[in-house]
Amino acid sequence: MLITAIIIYLLVTVAIGAWSSKLVKNSKDFVLAGRQLPLFLSASALFATWFGSETIFGASSEYLESGLQGVIEDPFGGALCLVLFGAFFLRPMYRMNVLTLGDVYKKIFGKRVEFFASVLMVPVYFGYVAAQLVAMALILTTVTDLTIQQGIIISAVVVVFYTFLGGMWAISITDFIQTTLIVVGLVWVAVLVAQKAGGVMPILESAPEGSFQFLPDPDPISWLNYLGAWMVLGLGSIPSQDIYQRVMSSKSEKVAVQSTYLAGGFYVTIGLLPLFIALGAKFLYPEIYLENKQLLLPEMVLRHSGMHVQILFFGALISAIMSTTSSGLLAPSAILSENIIKPYFGSRLKEKYFLWILRGNIVAVALIATVMAQWKTNIYELVAGASILLLVSLFVPLTAGLYWKKASEMGALMSIVLGMIAYLMLEMFDLPIYTHIPALCVSAVAMIVGTLIFPKNKYHAPLSHHQTS
Repeated sequence: MLITAIIIYLLVTVAIGAWSSKLVKNSKDFVLAGRQLPLFLSASALFATWFGSETIFGASSEYLESGLQGVIEDPFGGALCLVLFGAFFLRPMYRMNVLTLGDVYKKIFGKRVEFFASVLMVPVYFGYVAAQLVAMALILTTVTDLTIQQGIIISAVVVVFYTFLGGMWAISITDFIQTTLIVVGLVWVAVLVAQKAGGVMPILESAPEGSFQFLPDPDPISWLNYLGAWMVLGLGSIPSQDIYQRVMSSKSEKVAVQSTYLAGGFYVTIGLLPLFIALGAKFLYPEIYLENKQLLLPEMVLRHSGMHVQILFFGALISAIMSTTSSGLLAPSAILSENIIKPYFGSRLKEKYFLWILRGNIVAVALIATVMAQWKTNIYELVAGASILLLVSLFVPLTAGLYWKKASEMGALMSIVLGMIAYLMLEMFDLPIYTHIPALCVSAVAMIVGTLIFPKNKYHAPLSHHQTS
């Protein structure tokens, strides 16, 4: 029955992708859903940005090991990113009316910065998508007789099919359905766990000492690392095509801003449910906790709940993973097409051919991610590092370009290159603080020094925040 329900759900998702292909007439429709998304679709798409395997598997097991301080990065950092994006970055970028984040760098600094930023953004998504495919394959192998390799291939085919056909329209519509399933499924399981435990308090009281300590110890190193954990997703995911394409798909600037705030609040609220469920599972079934912390939640549901709960929970789980995977495929495909291929061949390509290049890139990204997924080892480390790479190279130039009138092209290039080099070199040393903190400082200093030594050409002034107003 569970397998049948999962198959039906996957078929419905594919059918939605096929139907939404009718809404795609050009690349803007494919990448940004024609900028027509209403509030409920826009907010649900933003909520689903990172709500995948890391939030349900990774964050829950990390919380059991390290308490609330172990999950500052996700869900708290993810929620912070959405709020900051809506408050400080969304308006000037929305008014630029461009397809990708690479186009934003081009508008502000020119073609060279566009190229460097785009080349850095694309590889970040390979490991990210690979991790989602592995996670979805693990779910399929848990409920079927499939091998992990077969599960990865089936997962990739399903997600590629509906993303290939409908682009951002397919992602947005399925995200709404998937968000509904996530919320209903997690709430249902949380209530079930609380009932079996005799209430919420016995579960909370079973938590190890210090589990609910939100602030670090009162010493400088602890506070620096605490702030560094907030930065990883909180600042590092701001310069990412993934969040950009979801926000910019909103039908108006006002809807886009409202969506970020709604999704941010929603993300941190729903993101705490897996933590509570995991704590309850450890309290009720310690033997499962000792077997495999990562698969604690699915194993608990399979062994100790009825069929209707299993269908809801696994539906929610697959939904969360599929939504992050589909967007992770579209983001690098759009950057590749718009900012790397189009500048060289764009004038010779008709729109319909460019649309097929976009779709072809989705298949190419999926193939690379599928190959990476077969290796599995360190995949989750790649995911954790993805936002850090964007943080130390692209965050400062984007922020400076939008809010510092003097920010120059050479300042941006130095910030990107030296921030990345500093991070890679510092990773070789065993520092008491997270290496992305000093690397971010290097990126900021390089931006300032580069701009002062090589000021921008006054005849080619970048598009500042005030100019977009």
